[in-house]
Order: sequence, then structure tokens, then C-alpha cells
Amino acid sequence: MRTHVPLADFTTLRIGGLADKLVEVTTEDDLVTAVRDADAAGEPVLLLSGGSNVVIGDDGFRGTVIKIATRGIRVDADMCSGAMVNIAAGEDWDGVVQRAIAEEWSGLESMSGIPGLTGSTPVQNVGAYGHEVAETIASVRVWDRVANEVRTIFAADCGFSYRNSRFKADPSRYVVLEVGFQLKLGDLSAPIGYAELARVLEVEPGSRAPMTAVREAVLTLRRSKGMVLDPSDHDTWSAGSFFTNPILDTAAEVPAGAPQWPQPDGRVKTSAAWLIEHAGISKGFALGAAAVSTKHTLALTNRGQATAKELLSLAAHVRAQVQQAFAITLINEPVLVNCTL
Repeated sequence: MRTHVPLADFTTLRIGGLADKLVEVTTEDDLVTAVRDADAAGEPVLLLSGGSNVVIGDDGFRGTVIKIATRGIRVDADMCSGAMVNIAAGEDWDGVVQRAIAEEWSGLESMSGIPGLTGSTPVQNVGAYGHEVAETIASVRVWDRVANEVRTIFAADCGFSYRNSRFKADPSRYVVLEVGFQLKLGDLSAPIGYAELARVLEVEPGSRAPMTAVREAVLTLRRSKGMVLDPSDHDTWSAGSFFTNPILDTAAEVPAGAPQWPQPDGRVKTSAAWLIEHAGISKGFALGAAAVSTKHTLALTNRGQATAKELLSLAAHVRAQVQQAFAITLINEPVLVNCTL
């Protein structure tokens, strides 16, 4: 247990005030015990994973921060059923993707280079370049803080949707302990569903490619957008995409010229980056020490000494400009802790 810990040291934005207490847990039993003890004492709890999808306020966190550092991967694979891979919440996500490619477990390769830990992936239904983890998650083991028990929640009951899940909808209830993935065996990727990635790979959309080639192409694209962590590059001092792509009720609501992607429920998704750029916000636009990335308008960055207040002022300005220009309200993707937008 450490006290008065700067939380900026644990986030990719490098922003956040002091935590009253911080404890790092390395086993599942310790994780459950730490949460249960804090709940019994009536202490506020912040579960901190890789710190890549969170904005922590300048006043920090009044309570106990539990830093998740659990490890372990269990594999059951055969040629008929594929690979059932159970991964502890504290495993580094990109390390998992690298191992999947090396072991020829197909389905995760398009999500290469995403920072953070595995336990966060079902919460946000993490996705990139045409795929989401919901496509391959079989189950999620959790500590249910209400029922006071360990539960296994199967994919059909996880409430997955675009960047959402039942775990995100009820953040004070579930602690992810382990994520189970059902992956196909082979050296070829899942079908390439993203046009930009297909162009880089020089393949037709819907076709497959060697997983190693897909990973390299994805990392190249992510680096070009400042989405691969690099301590020397302030464009990567971010929480990734700050806003989700809006999903609108009808195609008629999509601004003229904006990209649009039909959704299974009949609604239409459009591009937040396009809206921001066409609302007059340029790459590199800054308010104080917080700035829009010089590489990608969806990332809001810390240029070195930014505060949460500055970053959120920038986010509010971007949101207001888009609202004024297109009557569309952008929704933040990172979790806001002890701060508001």
C-alpha cells in the first residue's frame, strides 16, 4: 500500500492528481480481496488497468486505487474447435496479440498496438480496423461486487455494442478477472473489413492476409496517427480516440460528404474525425498545454505539462464546434474520473 501517489504516472495522458492510497495486485485472489475489503470499509475504489482510456482529474482520487497487475494465460487448443484462450485481466494486450500471431490463433491481429491490459477490452468492447473483441470473446470471469461472488458471464450476456458492454454500463458492479477468447487456428487473418487496411495490404476487402502482414500494416497505420505509444512523441501522450464515432438514427442525419456505415440495427455510423475537421478544428489546435494531435484529430494530447482542466476545456471546445456545425453531440470514449466534460 502506497499513499499520496501521483496518478499521472499511471496514465498514457500523463495527467492526474494524487491518490489517497494505491495498492498493486498481482494475483486474482489479491484483486478480489482488495476490492472486497475496500467495499466493506465503505471506501471509494478506482480500478486502474493500463491507464490508456482514462482521464483522471487534477484533484486525484479520494479513496483506494487498485492497480491490476495479474498475470496468466491458459490455452486449450485443437484443430477441430480452435483455441480457447483464457487470459488474466492484467496481461498486456499487445503482448497477447503478439502471442496469438506467433501461436497462429486468428482473430486479434487487427487490434495490434492498442495500449492497455486485457481486462479492459471487454469493458469498452475494444476494436480497430474493422474488428471488435466481441467477435472473439467467449466469456468473461468477474467478481460481482453486488452478489459478492465470482461469476462467469458468457458473450451473449455481455451486452456488447459499439464501444460498450454491461461492464461499462454498470462500472461499480463488475471487476474483470479473466477473459476467455475463442480463436480459429491458422496463419491467415480474419476477413479484412476496413478499406484503409485493405489498401495498405493491397488486398480486396473481405479477403484474408497473413496475420504477420496485417499486424505490420496496422502498426504502420497506427504510428502514422500517433496511436502507438512513444515517450518521445507528445502526439502519443493521449487516451487514443477521445470521441466515439456517432451513430445516428437515419442516413438523412449524416452531413453531406461525411463517411457513413450502415449498422445492423438500421442506424448509421459516421466519422467523428471528419466532423471535427469539417467543424474547423485543425490538427495541432491547442488550448494551453493540451492540443489536438498533429497526426489525427480524434486524439487530444498532453504537450508536456497539461492539466486535466486544460484537456477537458479543449474537449469541450471541440464538442461545441461540432454541435454548432452539425447538431451532433460527440461522446467521450475515455472514462472520466473525478472530472467532468
